[in-house]
Amino acid sequence: MMPLVLPENKDNRQAMEAYMKNRFIFKGIKAPERRLLEKELLKESQKWPMERVLKEIESYYQEEAREYQYIAADLLLKNYKRMSYPELKSLFPLINQKAWWDTVDVLRSSFSKWCLLNPAYFHEIFTYFTRSESFWDRRVALNLQLGFKEQTDQAYLKQSILQDLATDEFFIQKAIGWALRDYSKTNPEWVTKFITENPGLSTLAVREGSKYI
Repeated sequence: MMPLVLPENKDNRQAMEAYMKNRFIFKGIKAPERRLLEKELLKESQKWPMERVLKEIESYYQEEAREYQYIAADLLLKNYKRMSYPELKSLFPLINQKAWWDTVDVLRSSFSKWCLLNPAYFHEIFTYFTRSESFWDRRVALNLQLGFKEQTDQAYLKQSILQDLATDEFFIQKAIGWALRDYSKTNPEWVTKFITENPGLSTLAVREGSKYI
């Protein structure tokens, strides 16, 4: 199957680039249209050997237009269940390539889903991201348990938050609030107590984390 080449939509391009603060070049293809265009590619990818899946993810991710990074992330989402730990880990460096919240969060989502299927590796994956000097990696650690509900490990959640409690980085503080807000849907008592016991939490983190309690 030939690589997917996206068309251009100049009418959408400028607005999409502006939304991402002109950090990236876009083709102007919005998500619904992209999903239609990549549908056959994703379906076919499930028949590929994993070596090819990883190669294609890397290849699309290195393309210039931002939509290709989204295709790479969608290929991961379609195939993560088949991946071994070494195969998944080989994709961790993508977090810091062309890094911004959109790609970081969508890649993290697949890593989180993989962890739910393979909990024995959670500690190693969490440690990899939480010990990084990159705040994007630590954002992954903070949000690695999103959607875990009753399976959330409070000790890991607490560790990741306290480590970056005073970090003056919007995307870290937003991630702290996001992690607390998500877990508050399952255990509002724990989140309320945690916020009360940690007055050093930023206003942003508290506002986001308290949204449902």
